[in-house]
Amino acid sequence: MENAKAAHINELVRVSEGTASKRDAIITASWRRCVADHKLDPTVRREAYILPHERLCLHRDAMDEFLRMARFGLEALYHQVAGMGYALLLTDSNGVTVDFIGDRASDDDLRRTGLYLGADWNEGRAGTCAVGTCIATGEALTVHQTDHFDTTHIPLTCTAAPVFHSGGGLAAVLDISALRSPEPKISQYLALQLVKAYAHKIENANLYNNFRREWVIKLSASQEFAEVDPDFVIALDGAGRIIGFNHRAWKLLAGEGEDREHPIGRSFSDLFDCQLDDLVRFVRSLPTDQRTLRLRRSGTPLFAQAMPPPAIAVPRPRKGNEGSLPKPLQAMCGGDPALKAVLTRAAKLVNTRMSLLIHGETGTGKEHLAKALHQSSVRAAKPFVAVNCAALPEALIESELFGYEAGSFTGATSRGKKGLILEADGGTLFLDEIGDMPLSSQTRLLRVLAEREVTPIGRTKAVSVDVRVIAATHRDLVELIKAGTFRDDLYFRLNGAVFTVPPLRQRGDLDWLIDRLLAERTERDGIGYTIAAPALAALRAHGWPGNVRELVNALDYACAVCTDGLIELMDIPDPMQRSGVFEAWPAGAPTPAPDCDDPAIRLREVLRRLHWNVSAAARETGVDRSTIHRQMRRFGIVPPHRLD
Repeated sequence: MENAKAAHINELVRVSEGTASKRDAIITASWRRCVADHKLDPTVRREAYILPHERLCLHRDAMDEFLRMARFGLEALYHQVAGMGYALLLTDSNGVTVDFIGDRASDDDLRRTGLYLGADWNEGRAGTCAVGTCIATGEALTVHQTDHFDTTHIPLTCTAAPVFHSGGGLAAVLDISALRSPEPKISQYLALQLVKAYAHKIENANLYNNFRREWVIKLSASQEFAEVDPDFVIALDGAGRIIGFNHRAWKLLAGEGEDREHPIGRSFSDLFDCQLDDLVRFVRSLPTDQRTLRLRRSGTPLFAQAMPPPAIAVPRPRKGNEGSLPKPLQAMCGGDPALKAVLTRAAKLVNTRMSLLIHGETGTGKEHLAKALHQSSVRAAKPFVAVNCAALPEALIESELFGYEAGSFTGATSRGKKGLILEADGGTLFLDEIGDMPLSSQTRLLRVLAEREVTPIGRTKAVSVDVRVIAATHRDLVELIKAGTFRDDLYFRLNGAVFTVPPLRQRGDLDWLIDRLLAERTERDGIGYTIAAPALAALRAHGWPGNVRELVNALDYACAVCTDGLIELMDIPDPMQRSGVFEAWPAGAPTPAPDCDDPAIRLREVLRRLHWNVSAAARETGVDRSTIHRQMRRFGIVPPHRLD
């Protein structure tokens, strides 16, 4: 084995120095990149690198909606190869494994070799490998056994295909790998075809999901598969301009060579012999053989199916008709997808005993979420006891939490004190700002979580306690652990499940929240509060550093100073009156310089040029529409039609 590794290293060195090789050209080019560009040493073995949980969560959160959709493709593919020794990996565009399916019996071996959740397969770290080389080239390929750069990976066979998002850029890589395989590389030919087919299916599913309310055109050279498994899929806006496509459609539309033109923004009728008004001819009601059109550039005939946008907007679900989400959790969200996902996951854990940890900036509503979880659980009739760990003096925190016996220390009352943990017996204990709890108290709290018992100060016998602990913090507990100010064992006791409450500036339900808060004040004061458009626009544009708490204060102020219940711009707090930019970029103004480094100016110019079409701006910049909306709120960019 060692002789084989030495021979492999010698071959690597010769090829990197320019010697011709019998291997595939794509493998040879990768080996040379590894040495020349990535500065990898062929003689150094690199163990698999698994990202820490916190960093992995950042990678997963960045593509959360895509992951939920792609999971169905992974499971369908795994059913095709189950029992054949393969593991499936889905990585992001950086090569980090964000989803994984493998045989549990081989779990240890898969983790050791890096065929596991959180593994980094970027070519710059792992050398020539299916994922990293797929990212570098944009091509599907098999890296089989000694094709790998690093001798650590020689036993593996790995096959990967790129998954592109609907704007043309790389979204993910789908990989199918095995710890052992036959020696001939041709043995992986079927794996290569499968992974390419399922990458194509995931691309199409993602496009359908992103453009549910737009025209979607399915095209195929085969009459039989035009509807069920189309080769080319294109999304159009209401004006017939291309706003999305799968990768095969990109190659069809962009052309060949240096004169390739990006399809985004081009008119469908410029590329095909079909006008927008004629698309109704291609709906499913007509037989497939009557639904053909031609590509203007080449005259290629294609069978088509047109999926029109819905004629009527889908009605919002009625109150109380949201599946299994309990009412206290329903009341926290007006439709924001990120918050709704947090609440949906939290609803599944309301009646478990596991401790929960809530992350979020100050004022985002962490305590409201904790109360909603308590009110949704079987403990709702029992106490909910909230403790602000940052507000309790260090000298008193133990006596407040754990209680004490009469006369146990100077200043103790003659009757003793029960303590907040025992006050919460049978219910929920909410520990806010847990990151500010002193180390000495952390040690005793750890015993409560581990043993479910409390020993009050001055008492020798412990008291059993049945309490559900929910902790919250705006601080990075992992960094506190590294700094030595927070116990790692307490952290792992608290984070049975971790929820992150999004800041208000990133939520898409601000209008709903304003309406709800004004309705509460209408009921409280007996005055029908309404808000004028300029004041609402100013609130929409504000950055909300204080989050929901700041919004509550702003509306309390506005309700107090407004006249006859109508909140005008002058009635909201003074800083908010001037927050944001309440004008579209003037049509006659000079265009910002191409190298302008102000992201707000760049985004405003993109939106103005695309006539404030957020979908088109998202496609052009290669991000999700929700990201554009968040950036607009952060930079205070308000479209002209929302200023009325």
